[in-house]
Amino acid sequence: MPRQFITELERTPDHTHVLLITTGSVASIKAPLIVQELLRYSNVKVEVVATKQSLAFFNTTDVEQTGARLWTDDDEWSGTYTIGDPILHIELRRWADIVLVAPCSANTLAKIAAGLCDNLVTSVLRALAPSTPTYIFPAMNTLMYEHPLTAQHLRVVREVVKYHVVGPIGKGLACGDVGLGAMTEWKDIVQTVVDKMQLQLKP
Repeated sequence: MPRQFITELERTPDHTHVLLITTGSVASIKAPLIVQELLRYSNVKVEVVATKQSLAFFNTTDVEQTGARLWTDDDEWSGTYTIGDPILHIELRRWADIVLVAPCSANTLAKIAAGLCDNLVTSVLRALAPSTPTYIFPAMNTLMYEHPLTAQHLRVVREVVKYHVVGPIGKGLACGDVGLGAMTEWKDIVQTVVDKMQLQLKP
């Protein structure tokens, strides 16, 4: 029996519903830390949507042990869909109060800018209401970040799609290069949610 996600059963009054999206950057290794830290705050629920590529960098059980669930392309269509069944990318976008794409790889950034929706991640993003606060945290090699197309993609994401772009930062990268391209520090990503949603730590 395929897993289902139904918004009206999953949303809880007076809670903040955080959707964390991970994509194919080594910075996805920070996903369990982001989830764990968010859940230290009162009335917070977290769901994680991961691209296949991002799963190379963290253990899914590290996320699930926090109590959050992780969703992938394999959960989107079971092969037994009938009219009226919940559609995962629509249910997740209805559920989310705030969306974090952390990290956002060069590939996913390009897809967002082009309007592609060829996996669960990009389908959720394409389906989001414009009123849902959405934060993009780019993470890629310095030369990938400095590629002229990246600036064009970021312009579209900021000015046309109206997402908030935070980072990247300069530091030593996983590939050994030093320069601009690293994801914003994971604690600062959590603080973005705390500030935006006015969260309070659990007593």
